[in-house]
Amino acid sequence: MAVLDANNSITILRDIYWVGFYDKESDLHCNAYLITDDKDIILIDPGSIPHFSIVMRKVLDIVNPGDITKIIVTHQDPDVCGNLPVVESLIDNKDLDVVIHSSCSRLIRHYGINSNIYEVDKHDNKLKLKSGRVLEFFHTPYLHSPFAMIMYDVKTKTLFTSDLLGGISKNWSLFAEKGFLESMKVWHQMTMPSSHILKKCMNGLEKLELERILPQHGSILQGDQIKEAIECLKSIKCGVETIKGVKLYE
Repeated sequence: MAVLDANNSITILRDIYWVGFYDKESDLHCNAYLITDDKDIILIDPGSIPHFSIVMRKVLDIVNPGDITKIIVTHQDPDVCGNLPVVESLIDNKDLDVVIHSSCSRLIRHYGINSNIYEVDKHDNKLKLKSGRVLEFFHTPYLHSPFAMIMYDVKTKTLFTSDLLGGISKNWSLFAEKGFLESMKVWHQMTMPSSHILKKCMNGLEKLELERILPQHGSILQGDQIKEAIECLKSIKCGVETIKGVKLYE
């Protein structure tokens, strides 16, 4: 397998790129993505303030930032979109849309953004690009945010899963390698509030035709890894079922 240079953007498909941040000092690595599609360029989960210069340098290697038409934000956490107003300012496009679930609207505005807000659930949970390409959205409440959503690119059968199906590890690789299930278990046990709703979500994901999963943390899953990951997360204990030693909860 070719060695990938995480200091630069990485091509996942002809029109999908990783523009995220590999933090050598941490076990949490944030994946931002870019889709280039005819007259639409979409930035997905642009990241935090400390990651701004790194993410945008990688974006600049691929496109003119002024050509970005959409920023998709899967939930409100600062590691996902803390740099949103700075990115918005650099893009400087009066027609820019910030794409979110409506339940996230009241929080996302606290970042001080000025762009148009496109609430997916008020548009049949779809975003149709100028080329006709369709992005579908699924609300995934409490996994882990009440306001979280995931996105399915129908054209490439690619699922962008936000915090779901992610992982946490200092031994990071962009594409999942041996041992990826363990880092995934640790992450979900730490962040997901309930095994019950996690299992229900995994049952739903099985119905989608998937070729790859692109999480906001952890590693990209492909092929048989997708089924392995879904089966694993159906059976783990997480959240309230794993809490021990918290005096108020005893």
